[in-house]
Amino acid sequence: MALIVLAADKGAPGVTTAATALGAVWPRPVLLAECDPSGGDLAYRLPAADGGVLNPARGLLSLGAVARRGLHPDQVYEHTQRLVGGLDVLAGLTNGEQAAGLTWLWGPLGRSFAALDHADVLADCGRLGVQPALNELVDEADQIILFTRASLDHVAHLRERLTLLKRRVGVVVVADPRNYRPSLDEVRRIVTGWDVSFVGGIAYDPKGAELLRGEWGGRLERSPLIRTARELAGRLAGHLQKKVAP
Repeated sequence: MALIVLAADKGAPGVTTAATALGAVWPRPVLLAECDPSGGDLAYRLPAADGGVLNPARGLLSLGAVARRGLHPDQVYEHTQRLVGGLDVLAGLTNGEQAAGLTWLWGPLGRSFAALDHADVLADCGRLGVQPALNELVDEADQIILFTRASLDHVAHLRERLTLLKRRVGVVVVADPRNYRPSLDEVRRIVTGWDVSFVGGIAYDPKGAELLRGEWGGRLERSPLIRTARELAGRLAGHLQKKVAP
């Protein structure tokens, strides 16, 4: 279906939390893939569907071990796990050192994600520029979403990344709910002139992020994090459908 890369330039401001929230409310079948070369923490942060812990050895690391002679899209789901709430995830590396031996994997992985015919893939790529080989995965994306805060340093790094990417992207501002719309408007003004398809937002909501660690529903559904994630997910999915429409 579609590969959506979620990333940032400086500090990866809330990319993993945003990716998880988007996956939880995505309006189509979806797989959340943790593709940060610096290492991920889904296996330690979120419970499995049975209430236990995710297996950190099952995911990107185990997939890489069997994919050296070729990677078929169907192999991806042999290495996924399911979170409480029903979201399928491909757990990432547990530390950055593991990425050194997997630089060859990003291109085949991106092509496999893009070729999945029964689910969109949300690829949490963390901070771009850390490992140049990750660009091979990013190049396969149907949509790149860059996350930023509204602060001057984050937006300055965002503008540098927009220049380096040289392709059309979406920008999402991780914004304080108390200053939500003005933060989006300010970033929208600053990136005028770059090839940005839209500027959207997702709430900076530590309480909502904490609720993601437990049983999904109830208070989480009413949190600013999930309400803004649902709005953003609908916008992104609608944009992808327009791209593939005849």
